[in-house]
Amino acid sequence: MSDLQLIEQCKNRDRKAQMTLYGRYCEGMFIVANRYLKDTAAAEDAMQEAFIKAFCKLYQFQGDVSFGAWLKRIVINTCLDSLKKNQLKLQSLNEEVFTLVTDEDDWVFEDESSAQEILEAIEELTENYKLTVKLFLLEGYDHKEISEILKISENASRTYLHRGKLKLKEKLKHLRYGTGY
Repeated sequence: MSDLQLIEQCKNRDRKAQMTLYGRYCEGMFIVANRYLKDTAAAEDAMQEAFIKAFCKLYQFQGDVSFGAWLKRIVINTCLDSLKKNQLKLQSLNEEVFTLVTDEDDWVFEDESSAQEILEAIEELTENYKLTVKLFLLEGYDHKEISEILKISENASRTYLHRGKLKLKEKLKHLRYGTGY
């Protein structure tokens, strides 16, 4: 049965259809939640809360994106809400010191860093940079979407991404070559 058929059944409060839809997406959405919360129990809670929100708001699902993409956005927003509740606030940037960054900015790392090393380095970034880098690099959101999710300007998103990338390269460079002593 297709997602759209299941969604129509879920709109009629069909519990079996809800469980089927949940079963299709729970593992992937847990992975997304765990990327942000880094605590299994908190990620499970956020994922469950996101599914409840999604089932309550299925009438808002228009089908202009896949159900998975729509649900993923709810999961990410739920995780960000959880982080905010835990006092992990984004530091504000002075709009006058933004770096002009072009969209052609690439993500090529010239050393031989593994994906795991890059993910670990991302986790060491400050919240501003970490969230923006994750949303851009791992989730594939553009600056407009990131600005809406984080409630910052698109320029701030570009700046956080650019600075986060510079910090990542610096961390990975030190990882490869040590401190030089």
